[in-house]
Amino acid sequence: MRNAVNKTSKRILIADDDPVVRHLLTAIVRKEGYEAVAVDDGREAYRILQSDADFRAGIFDMIMPHLEGLDIIRYMNTEKRLQRIPVMMISSEADLHLMSESFTAGAAVFLAKPFNPDQFQTTLRILLANKNAPEGGDSNDLAS
Repeated sequence: MRNAVNKTSKRILIADDDPVVRHLLTAIVRKEGYEAVAVDDGREAYRILQSDADFRAGIFDMIMPHLEGLDIIRYMNTEKRLQRIPVMMISSEADLHLMSESFTAGAAVFLAKPFNPDQFQTTLRILLANKNAPEGGDSNDLAS
């Protein structure tokens, strides 16, 4: 049984109910050299995280069916094995209150929709360079 985040994981968990956005995020994550594990709602992301902590990062939509992105982050905060996985919150609501709520819950970065691929790629690189990310994510992750 795994007690901690795999420090060399190349997997990123993506949860977004919009298939177009999910496809875009998956393509960029793969372009950056990571394996994307993409699901279409928060409940499925929750199920995966219950048994699998081997993720380099999580990218969650704020508003999704069944469980919202904030709910996933709050669950992750209750599990020591998940606490070191940095999270990007994305939302079609560019509301300052929602952004603040995301950071308070534990998101490392926030990206408002609509965004272009370059904006997402830059935000992803910032997320992966985050000091709270599992070790092995250093400035070399930015070179590609």
